[in-house]
Amino acid sequence: MPEQRKGLVYGVISYLLWGLFPLYWKLFDRSGAVEILAHRIVWAMLTIVALVIATRRFGRVRELLRNPRSRWALMGAAVLISVNWGAYIWGVNHGRVVETSLGYFITPLFTVLLGVVILHERLRVGQWIALGVAFIAVVGLTIENGRPPWVAIVLTFSFGFYGLTKKQADAGAIEGMAIESATVAPLAVITLVVLAIQGNSTVSHHGPGYLAIAVLSGPVTAIPLLLFGSAATRVSMTTLGLLNYIAPIMQFAVGVLIFHEAMSPMRWAGFALVWLALAIFTTTGLAARRRPAPEQVAATAV
Repeated sequence: MPEQRKGLVYGVISYLLWGLFPLYWKLFDRSGAVEILAHRIVWAMLTIVALVIATRRFGRVRELLRNPRSRWALMGAAVLISVNWGAYIWGVNHGRVVETSLGYFITPLFTVLLGVVILHERLRVGQWIALGVAFIAVVGLTIENGRPPWVAIVLTFSFGFYGLTKKQADAGAIEGMAIESATVAPLAVITLVVLAIQGNSTVSHHGPGYLAIAVLSGPVTAIPLLLFGSAATRVSMTTLGLLNYIAPIMQFAVGVLIFHEAMSPMRWAGFALVWLALAIFTTTGLAARRRPAPEQVAATAV
């Protein structure tokens, strides 16, 4: 199979798995978000350690640790992705799957905005229009809910800055994740110990099946990220950008069709505006790539 086709397959599988995540995290119906997050971090770390050993990447991990720029960037990324995971788990387990999908719909637009503000990239008129439409959508959803969509906002900001930080770290998928997980794993272990001492630990009290689900959170976390990393080296950023929408579309469908979350007319209108913004953004980006320009804006997929 050609490498580009392999990359496409890897990318589709990774986003399909992310799209199904609400179904997995809903299985933790007897545990709080903090405990679930702590287990996810610990088991993800053990999974990544096993991968580092299997692929013999100790040297690359040491190189990253010796480089202050990469080390601090990955440590910052660890905090950001932990916040993202925690907000996502909380949202899923509190009946806000549709709102989590909103966060990931908006993330590509926010990433581009970060490129303008921090990296001084330049946008075309169509991309500015897309950002404006998305902002109007968020304002409308805030009015409809009586509060800002905080889960979506936290997911957008945390993952947007995570992508920026990872870009600055310039690290491979496995070795980067090794440093990230090692950064927050001690706090996760302390959290689990404290919960156990207080008698508030739930994962080990509901049978081996429930514990097995927690253990699987390590591979469940690592596999899509590794598939995504393999895809990123084989396909164009344009392809990755288009694949990016698979996960939030699936999450939205899961929230509406499986979990039967309420969708008022105003909420439908807000999501319609977000989808319109994404359509404008994607169309503008594809058109720009068909005609090379001196100032090509690099689209960032997250």
